[in-house]
Amino acid sequence: MTITIYHNPNCGTSRNVLALIRNSGEEPEIVEYLNTPPTREQLVGLIAAMGIPVRDLLRRKGTPYDELGLDDPKFSDDELIDLMLAHPILINRPIVETPLGTRLCRPSEAVLDILPNLQRGEFRKEEGELVVDASGRRIASSEDAAR
Repeated sequence: MTITIYHNPNCGTSRNVLALIRNSGEEPEIVEYLNTPPTREQLVGLIAAMGIPVRDLLRRKGTPYDELGLDDPKFSDDELIDLMLAHPILINRPIVETPLGTRLCRPSEAVLDILPNLQRGEFRKEEGELVVDASGRRIASSEDAAR
């Protein structure tokens, strides 16, 4: 089984997602996309597989988003993709591909919806929030309750 994570090791959400994948018993292919950015074809394929608008993949915090004026609707999807390829930090993360789907995993628990295997035990996020109980069941978060 192949699971791929487009990962930034400096991002807590990305580290939590990687740990959740491992807690399911899988060792994913890790693509540190800031060092090895996806090709245009890969990025377009990921966006299509996630079924999200290109703009939804843009990261604002800690990026040149504001400096480039990316709030301006004048930018076409192709132009936004070009900018993400030129500045990979603009690509939001982590993106995970599994046999069950592809997803931008924010919040980190979103990865649980596409992992083929159940969690093998308790999992807490780095900040201590319990996400999976000792029997491997997902804990409903306040965000889940709001949906």
